[in-house]
Amino acid sequence: MEYVIEMLNIRKEFGNFVANDNITLQLEKGEIHALLGENGAGKSTLMNVLFGLYQPEGGEIRVRGKKVDISDPNVANSLGIGMVHQHFMLVENLTVTENIILGNEPKKMGMINIKDSAKKVAEISKLYGLDVDPYAKIEDISVGMQQRVEILKTLYRGADILIFDEPTASLIPQEIDELIAIMKKLIIEGKSIIIITHKLQEIMDVSDRVTIIRKGVGIGTVTTAETNPEELATLMVGRQVTFKTEKGPSFPTEEVLKIQDLFVEDYRGVVKVKGLNLSVRRGEIMGIAGIDGNGQSELIEAITGLQKVKSGKITINSNDVTGKKPRKITETGIGHIPQDRHKHGLVLDFTVGYNAVLQTYYNKPISRKGIMDYKKVSEKAKKIIEMYDVRCQGENALARSLSGGNQQKLIIGREIDRNPDLLIAATPTRGLDVGAIEFIHQKLIEQRDHGKAVLLISFELDEVMNVSDRIAVISDGKIIDIVNPEETTESELGLLMAGHSKDQMIVVGDEVVLKEGEDRNV
Repeated sequence: MEYVIEMLNIRKEFGNFVANDNITLQLEKGEIHALLGENGAGKSTLMNVLFGLYQPEGGEIRVRGKKVDISDPNVANSLGIGMVHQHFMLVENLTVTENIILGNEPKKMGMINIKDSAKKVAEISKLYGLDVDPYAKIEDISVGMQQRVEILKTLYRGADILIFDEPTASLIPQEIDELIAIMKKLIIEGKSIIIITHKLQEIMDVSDRVTIIRKGVGIGTVTTAETNPEELATLMVGRQVTFKTEKGPSFPTEEVLKIQDLFVEDYRGVVKVKGLNLSVRRGEIMGIAGIDGNGQSELIEAITGLQKVKSGKITINSNDVTGKKPRKITETGIGHIPQDRHKHGLVLDFTVGYNAVLQTYYNKPISRKGIMDYKKVSEKAKKIIEMYDVRCQGENALARSLSGGNQQKLIIGREIDRNPDLLIAATPTRGLDVGAIEFIHQKLIEQRDHGKAVLLISFELDEVMNVSDRIAVISDGKIIDIVNPEETTESELGLLMAGHSKDQMIVVGDEVVLKEGEDRNV
């Protein structure tokens, strides 16, 4: 068997914490190898060792049969290893080409040769079906396209071994399908891939073999064709996992959130929310289903005070909060799990403890007469760490040092702990493993059952259908229909999300399709 990568008995320690406990991973030439484990299991740490960002305390790495010392990412690049990180490393106001050549700029007569570089970028893009404009600015392209730029960056530097760290965490379903097609194209062109993902169905769809890590220890490697999602989940978590969310009927009462004829512009002045009306009541989970970019982000930001309202009205518990400052809105009884945990959820260079009290640090018992009680901060953080299984090196660890999934659990714990009347959960399970997803879904349902109103925004249709009591479908900035999850299907939701009305649809077998003659490109 020809292995292009062998990581043999790798041990990585951070102080007294063992992140990788003698783990072995072997990548065959021309395969897609999945690395599976819970949040904080040590997957990203292992790949950061392979890419030279961390140095191991034990074990050895072999590349194409030869023992190597990967002291930094430049050495990894020279060995043909490239890494696409979960949080992209791109400069937003530079072009695609400028980002790709950054730090390795080719020069002609003392000047940076953008034209030739852009030509090479275009050639690589075409070869692998990436369809990236070399002259586009990063700030003007979608998240999915930014990821393609990161892939291009590794290919431009000559990588034939690619590491993808949670590559679909921020992608919509269509972009996920496109990424899988790109990965398969890369394999055909002679590359080998390691993919870290929590999404079991993606592992089944794309990988050849799977290596499972649990709490820093290698559990084993299985052939994908000989396993199934249920077995993988059990190996990963160490117990049987329920994929179907169990919940009783909802008993909604009075209205908590009311939105009337709302118009909101994005940061460029483009109207993204267009006369939207919505109501969420105590004791229910209202799911919002829609293709990304149809006004979901602007809607959430308007409710929470992060974006100005052009016109319309937002009331919470009958209080008009339209245009008020975020703190004033928060104090009316809102908890907010944001879509972008780094931009709106955490201060990465603050400790876990300080992040645990970001919304309450100025109130009793955390502060008295303007003086913060650090003992109370520590107690609050420890409570959230324990209740939400936030895997970290204690409350004094920097938020930046946590895995993406554990950062997410910290935010969710903080917001629910505040006991809000309205919990806004925007993509709350993004980057979480299957066990953590099950736990978070249970927490959302608990909030509902305690008489709270929950507004769930997710791009995962199965999540919206499993957890919601009602589903509002958003398209082009408007709520075009509200459906009962027990009375709809993913195919019907997909057509509604594309802007079609129910009277344009017909049931054929188990599928809902458009009637003959209806426009399929709304």
